[in-house]
Amino acid sequence: MATPGTEPPVNYDDIRAAAGVLRDVAVRTPLLECRALNERAGGRLLFKAEPLQVTGSFKFRGAYNHISRLGPSARAAGVIAYSSGNHAQGVAAAAHFCNAPALIVMPEDAPAVKQQGTARWGAEIVSYDRYGEEPREAIAARLVAEHGLTMVRPYDDRLIMAGQGTVGLEIAEQLAALALTPDRVLVPCGGGGLTAGVATAIKHHHPESVVHTVEPMGFDDTARSLAKGQRQVNDTDSTSFCDALLAPEPGQLTFQVNQSLCGKGLAVSDGEVAAAMAAAFEHLKIVLEPGGAVGLAAALAGHVALDGITAIVLSGGNVDPALFATML
Repeated sequence: MATPGTEPPVNYDDIRAAAGVLRDVAVRTPLLECRALNERAGGRLLFKAEPLQVTGSFKFRGAYNHISRLGPSARAAGVIAYSSGNHAQGVAAAAHFCNAPALIVMPEDAPAVKQQGTARWGAEIVSYDRYGEEPREAIAARLVAEHGLTMVRPYDDRLIMAGQGTVGLEIAEQLAALALTPDRVLVPCGGGGLTAGVATAIKHHHPESVVHTVEPMGFDDTARSLAKGQRQVNDTDSTSFCDALLAPEPGQLTFQVNQSLCGKGLAVSDGEVAAAMAAAFEHLKIVLEPGGAVGLAAALAGHVALDGITAIVLSGGNVDPALFATML
């Protein structure tokens, strides 16, 4: 938790500024509702549809907020990021719009659709073994030193968190247009950047609302960290098909924010996620990747009370077609 009197890692003014930067570039994604899902849940559910964002996930928001603020020399030298896919695509697209070369460190087993999406924006991909001895952070740091690149971190960065926070700002504004106040907001959580930004925006507008992180079982490091009051590390033997949410531990900066603003963390099984992906396609007519469906999974599986108004972030839709077909 931040020391009293110190500046938080991200604040509401940062998010408002990011919204201005993104206004003519990012998609203001819709807030969807479905009567059948409301009846099934026993409450009113509203879904923030980030699969409709540029590159198919919220990650473009933070990446563009960061890269667009770089000076001419830094842009010309290029940027680098490490990611299993969505941050990779967000950085690649943002770099494309900002005329900056991009180098992306991606695991060999990243979904093909995410590798293809990253390459489509013109980024160069450096592959690595997710379970090998050299971690992605070390690989990226070495390349920064060799080529003079600017690192664009996936979550532990003020500008990244602020960009992702525009998701929460839009939710607050869209709910206000409907004269609604959220009782709770469910946010998919990997390293915690999306949660930190969303929680900052939501709690500014609705201090009484509860923000819940949602993670795959076995990778619920943020939930355990919130419960214990300090950052916890995931068991390396765990597996999940929610590839976007497999960070080894919460970010240092993101956890400072989330510890201050979030309620209890939730965890869902791969089976619950698969059912949520099918439900979203059937009822909302939207394609979700596993990591993007965890909030809906927590709601449909009964991991949280759903009385009143619940906003759920559907964070991305970059899923391998064969895997998606299996989920259906």
